[in-house]
Amino acid sequence: MTPATPVTALAALAGVVALLLLLRWIVAKLPRGLLPVPVLLTRGGDLALEQVLALDARRRLVLVRCGARRLLLLTGGPQDVLLGWLEPPP
Repeated sequence: MTPATPVTALAALAGVVALLLLLRWIVAKLPRGLLPVPVLLTRGGDLALEQVLALDARRRLVLVRCGARRLLLLTGGPQDVLLGWLEPPP
């Protein structure tokens, strides 16, 4: 192992971290809605995660689409709670 090897490794690590920070900055500057919504089940396309809202450090409101219906869940507490099915838009 030459003395330049640790320096090269640290320089490569710094470059990767810099690229990740640059990518994070670029994604933050993109208009909201430009990035696709993550799909949980892509084969049938019937189940998709539409939105997630952080209420605090542990709890999240999750909106899941199942076919034409949408389901609202509260997760992260002592137990997950099904808040209800939302009516489809007219």
